[in-house]
Amino acid sequence: MHLGGLAIPARTRDPERKNRIMQAASDLIGRRGFHAVSIADIGNAAGITGSGVYRHFESKSAILVALFDRVIDDLIADEKRILDEISDLSKALDELITGQVEFVVGDRQLAQVYYNEINNLPEEDRRRLRRKQRLYLEEWVHLVNELRDDLDDTEARVLVHAAIGAIQSPLFHNTGLADDRLRVLLADSARNILSAEHTRTP
Repeated sequence: MHLGGLAIPARTRDPERKNRIMQAASDLIGRRGFHAVSIADIGNAAGITGSGVYRHFESKSAILVALFDRVIDDLIADEKRILDEISDLSKALDELITGQVEFVVGDRQLAQVYYNEINNLPEEDRRRLRRKQRLYLEEWVHLVNELRDDLDDTEARVLVHAAIGAIQSPLFHNTGLADDRLRVLLADSARNILSAEHTRTP
C-alpha cells in the first residue's frame, strides 16, 4: 500500500493468534462452562482485545466449531494413517484404541469441553460434527467386523460404542490414578470389550 509516495507494508495477522484464541477458549470453557465465558474473557486470556477475537471468529460458538472440527479432523487423520500403514488388523485396532486413549487422557480438558459443550453449537454445525464422528466410529466397526466373524454389523457397532464409552468414562469423574496407569487400564478395558475371547458365552 502507498501513502503520500511512501510504501506502507501490508498488515499481516499473527499466524498463531487463531490458535491462541482456540486454546484460551478451551481452557476457560473447560473450567467455567460455555455460558459463563465471554468473548472479552477469551481475548484477555489469549493476550488480545475482545474486538481482536472477532477478526478471526464471528462468535463464541464459531470458536467452538473450529475447535471441535480440529478435534474430529485430527482423530480421522490419525485413523486414516493407521489403516493405511498397518496391514495387521489386530495391531491396527490396537493403535486406534491407543489414539483414543491418548485423546481422553492426554487432552482431557479438550475432550471434556467437546463432550460437555457440543450441544451449545448451532444445530447445523452440531449435525455436521456428529456425522464426522459417526464416520470415525464406522471405521472401527468395519475393522471389528473383519476381526470378528461371529458378529453381525449391529453387534460390532454395539461393542465399538461400549469400548469407546469405557475409554471416555474418566471424562465424567476423577479417577485419582496417574495418567500412565490410567492409559493402561483404559486400553485393556477397550481390548477386552472388543475381543472374542472375552465376549463368548457358554
